[in-house]
Amino acid sequence: MFKKIMKGGHKKPSKSESNEPSSYGLGGSNVVVSHASRGALVPSSPVTTAPPPPITSVTPLPLFRDVPVSERQSLFLRKLQNCCFHFDFTDTTKNAREKEIKRQTLLELVDFIQSGASKVISESCQEEMIKMVSLNLFRCLPPASHENTGQEPADPEEEEPYLEPSWPHLQLVYELLLRYVVSTDTDTKVAKRYIDHSFVLKLLDLFDSEDPREREYLKTILHRIYGKFMVHRPFIRKAINNIFYRFIYETERHGGIGELLEILGSIINGFALPMKEEHKLFLIRVLIPLHKPKPIAIYHQQLSYCIVQFVEKDYKLADTVIRGLLKYWPVTNCTKENLFLQELEEVLEATQPVEFQRCMVPLFQQIARCLNSSHFQVAERALFLWNNEHIVGLIAQNRSVILPIIYPALEKNIQSHWNQAVHGLTANIKKMFMEMDPKLFEECRRQYEEKQAKSKEVEEQRQFTWKRLAEAAAERDGVGGEDYMITS
Repeated sequence: MFKKIMKGGHKKPSKSESNEPSSYGLGGSNVVVSHASRGALVPSSPVTTAPPPPITSVTPLPLFRDVPVSERQSLFLRKLQNCCFHFDFTDTTKNAREKEIKRQTLLELVDFIQSGASKVISESCQEEMIKMVSLNLFRCLPPASHENTGQEPADPEEEEPYLEPSWPHLQLVYELLLRYVVSTDTDTKVAKRYIDHSFVLKLLDLFDSEDPREREYLKTILHRIYGKFMVHRPFIRKAINNIFYRFIYETERHGGIGELLEILGSIINGFALPMKEEHKLFLIRVLIPLHKPKPIAIYHQQLSYCIVQFVEKDYKLADTVIRGLLKYWPVTNCTKENLFLQELEEVLEATQPVEFQRCMVPLFQQIARCLNSSHFQVAERALFLWNNEHIVGLIAQNRSVILPIIYPALEKNIQSHWNQAVHGLTANIKKMFMEMDPKLFEECRRQYEEKQAKSKEVEEQRQFTWKRLAEAAAERDGVGGEDYMITS
């Protein structure tokens, strides 16, 4: 028994354990990069680079051009070690020398990768580079300014954006990752072992950064990863969907919704036809409900582009989109209502007559309400729909249905709207309908006048009934409290 224990204590290391590169001090990091797919892909002739001994501080290193080619991979690893140290950027005078050494080292690494080195550096070097990138990028983001005060998030255009203090280093780390991903020399079969699902999820978490510079880099990098690593595409779409679901139904707070929608706009543009059911569900379950949150103004331009892309790809989706807009149409938020009208015009421009006819009744019922809005910008924006030739053509083809719906709103504007610009635009539209179909216009006017007369009669009867009730009440009080019943 003792011999068996001794024999087990001197177990020979496996081949995979003996080839595992040293983490050169990364073992204590909280950053974990999953490599679950490594076992399935074993290179036919692995290239190993002896890891350098761990270093305890940032030290100046020679330039790549100053060392023999045979020593560059070892120098590459040592430079990666230099870049694994974090510094406090809230104090500009603290560790100034070490910060500059790290910045210069990152610049050299970017130039080295950009020069085509990713074709010749070993797998272990690529793995350690991704570890270094992870160590620098993946961090806890500071709380948003409104989270500490409990206030609603302000419009980012009206306040100064938060700028990451460590950006001089972070920018170069992002640039290094971007150059590695876009390089034609990067082998995707090797790179996908390290740029895996865990890595992509951590990148997506960083989209909530308040620094617009960081979100711009993240947008570019994730888009390039989506384009280069086809195996990750379904996972990336699903992960982005989950961010949107949480934003719509839970938090309504996220800094990177606009950037994520920009990526999706490019993805939607590349969808093949006929469109998959998965993509149609994405429109119905994600994009249309994104009209619900209050901070829609921050990302509406990108959202509108995605919506219009769907309608242009498949015109049959126009009815679904328009009814979705009507479902989430704002009631008291005039700024949001203006955005909806702007988007509606873009959608209608891509709408075919058959799809238009399916939704025109509820659509113009809502437009009629907008025409009578006391907020002049909403009324004006609704009236501007008649400046679009395609929309006017759709209205002209279906004027027998549309004019009776909106004629009362037009008359109400003429008679009582306080804004002169709205009054003038309404008069122009009335004239347009009169010239388009005089007979229909006269019929609508006659029906409107009859309805108004009837309403006036009902109102007079109501006032007369109230007057009789008041007289009866006064008479009862004078007589001594007998009960009377009033009949009309």
